Amino acid sequence: MQSRWNTVEAPTDPLEQCAYGSRLLGSDDLLVLHGGGNTSVKTAALDVTGVEIEVLHVKGSGYDLASIPAAGFVPLRISRLRELLQLERMTDPQMVNELRCARLDASAPDPSVEALLHALLPFPAVQHSHADAIVTLTNLADGEDVVRRVFGDELVVVPYAMPGFDLAASVATLWPRHAHPGTVGLVLMNHGLFTVGADTQQAYERHIALIDRAQQYLAEHAALPEPAVAALPAVGVTELVAIRRALSDAAGVPLVVRRDSSPVVAGFVAREDLSAVATRGPATPDHIIRTKRVPVIGDGGDGALVGAIAEYTAAYDDYVQRNVERRRAAATAAGREPEAVTALDPAPRVLLDPRVGMLTAGRTAKDAAISADIYHHTIDIIGRGELLGGYQALPEAPLFDVEYWDLEQAKLRRAGSPPMFAGQVALVTGAASGIGKACAAALLAAGAAVIGLDLSPGVNESFSGPAWCGVSVDVTDAAAVDAAIATGIEAFGGLDIVVVSAGVFAASAPIAELDESAWRKTMAVNVDSVATLYRSVHPLLAASPVGGRVAVIASKNVPAPGPGAAAYSASKAALTQLSRVAALEWAPDGIRVNLVHPDAVFDTGLWNPELLAERANRYGMTVQEYKRRNLLRTEVSSPLVAAAVVRLCSDEFSATTGAQVPIDGGSDRVV
Repeated sequence: MQSRWNTVEAPTDPLEQCAYGSRLLGSDDLLVLHGGGNTSVKTAALDVTGVEIEVLHVKGSGYDLASIPAAGFVPLRISRLRELLQLERMTDPQMVNELRCARLDASAPDPSVEALLHALLPFPAVQHSHADAIVTLTNLADGEDVVRRVFGDELVVVPYAMPGFDLAASVATLWPRHAHPGTVGLVLMNHGLFTVGADTQQAYERHIALIDRAQQYLAEHAALPEPAVAALPAVGVTELVAIRRALSDAAGVPLVVRRDSSPVVAGFVAREDLSAVATRGPATPDHIIRTKRVPVIGDGGDGALVGAIAEYTAAYDDYVQRNVERRRAAATAAGREPEAVTALDPAPRVLLDPRVGMLTAGRTAKDAAISADIYHHTIDIIGRGELLGGYQALPEAPLFDVEYWDLEQAKLRRAGSPPMFAGQVALVTGAASGIGKACAAALLAAGAAVIGLDLSPGVNESFSGPAWCGVSVDVTDAAAVDAAIATGIEAFGGLDIVVVSAGVFAASAPIAELDESAWRKTMAVNVDSVATLYRSVHPLLAASPVGGRVAVIASKNVPAPGPGAAAYSASKAALTQLSRVAALEWAPDGIRVNLVHPDAVFDTGLWNPELLAERANRYGMTVQEYKRRNLLRTEVSSPLVAAAVVRLCSDEFSATTGAQVPIDGGSDRVV
């Protein structure tokens, strides 16, 4: 590993330099994953009275090291922090309160819980990471011996302690005993690395040099072979949907479930000792919030994971009860009131199976992706640890204490309501433009993961982020659509919402001059493709943990057809009847099917300037008059239609199916 410090780019201001070094550290996923790690720098400043004081600038809560600006560091009075370090004991809520009170800026975010440790270390700059190479060495049965073998006495070795006050108190005892002029930092067993320096550049470059040494040791003694197996084959969508339903039922809320069948995962789940090595715990306690303590282990049988989920949830409840009783007994023995515990949902977040591969679950697609990312790193750490004599994580009790940490419990109590469609998965056809794209955008904004289908290759880039899966497909190709749905199910695990938006509008022509190929194409896209889509999605919607919902983009032309639009009007009328039948047939499965009838939505792919001018001329209007020819004299837009679709798919319309809602500004031909 090489230092990426650039003396030309690096600022000279201590705080700006700290932010620069932090971004270098945080942008490497071998060092920091998803909000982990923390950094600081100490400076002098004048307070409001003009007195010079020592200030600790430490990473603020909610900031990611990969992108943190200087404003993301919280200024704290070091003198107050050092006073707190004299205490024998302090609860986490007390510590959080005291750290808030030590801020120089009351509007700043909460500081890192490691602020006390940063204040304790007698150097201007401190950098902390959970680097894979370091965590590998510290998760061995003889980890302390290996760490000393690799680093000599350059680092103070600190046994695992709970982050926050306990860890700072432990370092306060060990640092004076073991630090010397050549000490450059400390290693926290089962946790990570701290390095110190006269400035951030020195702390960062020491950090990288130590990690490089650890990586070289691993390369010499625990080199991982290239995966000897290929990626796992596809799994049936109905099986993945059933697994997601079981996970969501266990969690009590819908979850997004992501499948990983890559060669690395395939090699790991093929291990004969999979159950033994994968159930020893996370690589660092911080990960337990994302992965829980252990994953579900399947045996490769068809449907076996659904049963394994039920067993896991029962075992998780026992785990919580066992450790709550342990903490209650410890509090009673110490003469303290036991801390209240709000049980987390018992659903696993990682599932491993020789046939399925790895599934990760989360309240959002981002959460599921983070769990997958973390466990990919864990796979490497376990593999190297086994080559070095055996991977060994922390025992159950300290891991539970992190999972049910006061500070995490407080976050749960303060958490607001999730987005409307959190954990839900939507499929939108015609998602690359017009009403379809607006519906996809509205569903994403409401918290859904979205599978977008469109003939345009650009659908892949219509949106970005883990909640978007765009697939270019011809909706009239039933086999290709089924394959696209399977791709979406592998990404998100199931289906709760379907928005039918793909459509074509043939060139205007009277029936006497109707082109047969245009008629057939219009029917194929607007009706036939939807019939085959309905056949494919019905079992998936029936397995939705929240009840399936379908929203159909029909047309005002259904109740009020226009001359010259026979193919379009007839196809949308047929689509409406098809969807009404679906509403009748699918109601026993809890699936709602509703339609909207837009009119004069001119920001869609169905319209171009020539067609708009032709239609306006047919009605003896200007283009602007034609756009507002409704009763309300208002222009109807794609986002307006999308807003109605989102509401129809929400719980607000839980008692509505088979409805047809006009979104046309009012039409005298309909009213």
